[in-house]
Amino acid sequence: MPELPEVETVRKSLEEKISGLTIIDVDVYLDKIIKEPKSINIFRSEIIGKKIERLDRRGKYLFLHLSDRYVMVIHLRMTGQLLYVAQYEDVTKHTHLIFHINNGYQLRFVDIRQFGTIYLLKEDELETINGLATLGPEPLSENFTTAFLSEKLSKKTKKIKQALLDQDVVAGLGNIYVDETLFEAGILPDRKANTLTKDEIGKLYQSIVKVIKEAICHRGTSFRDYVDGDGEKGNHQNYLKVYQKTEQPCSRCQCHIKREKIAGRNSHFCPGCQH
Repeated sequence: MPELPEVETVRKSLEEKISGLTIIDVDVYLDKIIKEPKSINIFRSEIIGKKIERLDRRGKYLFLHLSDRYVMVIHLRMTGQLLYVAQYEDVTKHTHLIFHINNGYQLRFVDIRQFGTIYLLKEDELETINGLATLGPEPLSENFTTAFLSEKLSKKTKKIKQALLDQDVVAGLGNIYVDETLFEAGILPDRKANTLTKDEIGKLYQSIVKVIKEAICHRGTSFRDYVDGDGEKGNHQNYLKVYQKTEQPCSRCQCHIKREKIAGRNSHFCPGCQH
């Protein structure tokens, strides 16, 4: 699933290309992708003629701010792609929506697994989306601090892996970057969140910031489906320390990386230097 670094890379790759342009038509091939409004006819009538003013991101959600205070909220989920494509290029399999833009290009939503979602709402209606209403702070924002992290984790009796996957603690982290963050901080994923010491929370905070910054710098992690708006893969898979490194030697202590199911997710960690 695309996590914060991947969605941020998609946003950056598209922003300069489509900001200021107008959506002149839309083809919808899979109705269930559109969650709001319920009527596809209303969706088409409301979005056609809208100008794309800017692109933002919140956690794993991409926001296309449109004219007349409309916002198109896109969640790529597991396999979603948002691609900027010339109108003459062949439409590939699993293309579910095509937004025609007034410069001869198209914005295509491609999704093999069909779990992606799109909402078209007014700016003051965004919190009606359940996942958005409870999002924690962005990991690179001023609102995300060691004090905030300490307060949130002190109230959670679940395992730290699961706590960090909860989007109310910090927005945008998923399985890849939680594993990498916990390795960086030297914390086992099955530790109870409320057992972390002050020093451990400080290391965890610094690790989250470092891991996310590096992943954005490397344009995200590509294993299978993730590509940016130009269809280009990220490079961060070449820098991962534990994720999908099962039985490979740890880069710090040479112990073999282990994989276990924790909080229902495959979790990768080093039993030698994570405690």
